[in-house]
Amino acid sequence: MTEFTHLDDQGHVRMVDVGKKPETARTAVATATIAMHPDTLARILDEKVKKGNVLETARIAAIMAAKKTAELIPMCHPLNITHAGIDFFPEPDTNCIRIQATVSLTGRTGVEMEALTAVSVAGLTIYDMCKSYDRAMVLSGIRLLSKSGGKSGTWQAGNISENKSTPV
Repeated sequence: MTEFTHLDDQGHVRMVDVGKKPETARTAVATATIAMHPDTLARILDEKVKKGNVLETARIAAIMAAKKTAELIPMCHPLNITHAGIDFFPEPDTNCIRIQATVSLTGRTGVEMEALTAVSVAGLTIYDMCKSYDRAMVLSGIRLLSKSGGKSGTWQAGNISENKSTPV
């Protein structure tokens, strides 16, 4: 197990100094799933939610969240993100929407937290916009799928089911 880099010799919390690390191209992909009642999914896909276009609002919220991650997570560095892409994969058979975020930059630290924050906020936005129809929605499965760049190189989660559905 590696040591905790956010603690100094006295056990005090600190932000890691990444100033001497080389800049590399870095990308992270994260996912989450929001499950709902079939009627709620139909309303979202048919754009019949009274608050507006749910998926486009969630996409904007996710991009904003990725850019503001350092304001939410105490030890995250403010990053100059160069790409944040959010896709939604409706899964009518299970009454879910799978959310996927891809975040990239060239920098000294990774963008895993930004991708995870993006999918979380996208799911929360979907919940907020649809809660008057369905308070039992469940946001789950928030996880990192892959990351590349930096000293540790490329990492990919195991047992990723290949879903060939088309994003909306």
